[in-house]
Amino acid sequence: MELVCAPAGIVRAEWPKQGMRDIEQAGFMSMMMDCSLGYPARRLEKDKKNPGMGAFLSCPCQLSMPLAYAPYLLPETKRTDGNDMLRELARQSLQLCLQHDVRYLVVRPLTAGIAREQLWPVNRAFYLELAAVARENRVQLLLENQVRSVNGHLVRGLFATGQEMAARVDELNEAAGAQCFGVCLNMWAAGATGQDMHAFIVAVGKRLQTVLACDTDGRGERICLPYTCANQGISQTDWLSVIRGLREIAFDGLLVLCLRDTAAACPPLLRPTMMQLAKKTGEYIVWQIQMEQMLARYPQRVLFGAGQMCRNYLENYGETYPPLFTCDNNKALWGTEVDGLTVRSPEALRELPRDCAVFICNIYYREIEQQLREMGITNPIEFFNDECPPRLHISKVAEKGR
Repeated sequence: MELVCAPAGIVRAEWPKQGMRDIEQAGFMSMMMDCSLGYPARRLEKDKKNPGMGAFLSCPCQLSMPLAYAPYLLPETKRTDGNDMLRELARQSLQLCLQHDVRYLVVRPLTAGIAREQLWPVNRAFYLELAAVARENRVQLLLENQVRSVNGHLVRGLFATGQEMAARVDELNEAAGAQCFGVCLNMWAAGATGQDMHAFIVAVGKRLQTVLACDTDGRGERICLPYTCANQGISQTDWLSVIRGLREIAFDGLLVLCLRDTAAACPPLLRPTMMQLAKKTGEYIVWQIQMEQMLARYPQRVLFGAGQMCRNYLENYGETYPPLFTCDNNKALWGTEVDGLTVRSPEALRELPRDCAVFICNIYYREIEQQLREMGITNPIEFFNDECPPRLHISKVAEKGR
């Protein structure tokens, strides 16, 4: 899986160097080539072009750009003559993809002045026109789940369900005679319309190439750093649904970290620190998605911790990745069993073969890791997290005195 940073809110099209430097210095290796920075949607409501994109793309940097995003009009656009302009901008975006070795291009459908019953026939022809050029440039076009505006209220648009998206992508690929099309999941659009992202992800399956990952308030186009858009201590984004779905299809595409509004609101002097947090946040999401792949990396494993997290491990992964035993600092538990797994003293870890990994199943990750290193344990130490398990193990607690 490749972690990519979206530049919106960080990079200014006219003066891009500082923003790109902030992305690079935070440790990102890849950035999305967002052509809409040079041709922003609100400007396109009035003007045809904004020359700022040239400065953005001509700025030298060491970041790879595996993904590009073509300019688009607002969901509530009042223009009825913007489709020819968007056709031209999509073709220009494809040419830029060739120049910058971009593998994927997200192209939103044409909607201005088109009746709902004609949206797919018009866009089918539009996408197939682009497919010929994309094929020559070795770029795969990505369709994205859409919203539309009804009197300022966002509702589901084209490709909103996974079944519809899968059917449209398959239809286009069959007509093109090649795998020219794939899927991009836009999390803010899904969140704004109350979409079941797990169902969407599972339905599109291996067609999914890119996820635009962000937090949102579930109402409008608010694009925040993941886990920062919260209410009463709860994230407004259904990360459980997203991560479970991506695990289920063994997603290995581009995870694009989007934080436009968080970055734009952050004072410039604090932005380098915020970008470091963003990089760590992206890595955490990748780690969550690849949890099972991490378990499969080791030929043998033991657990540290004999509580609920240990039970969740055994419920979800115990059969496929059976641990040798678990251990715990609580002496009262030594010699007992947790769902059939023996609990031993931490001293038992000294006897492990070198290729056996210790998976810490306890929220005091860093404290326990330090304890094990101070004991002289040199085995690989990994953290197991049960925030997004495929199933949740509920202990049966005996009710005494009843």
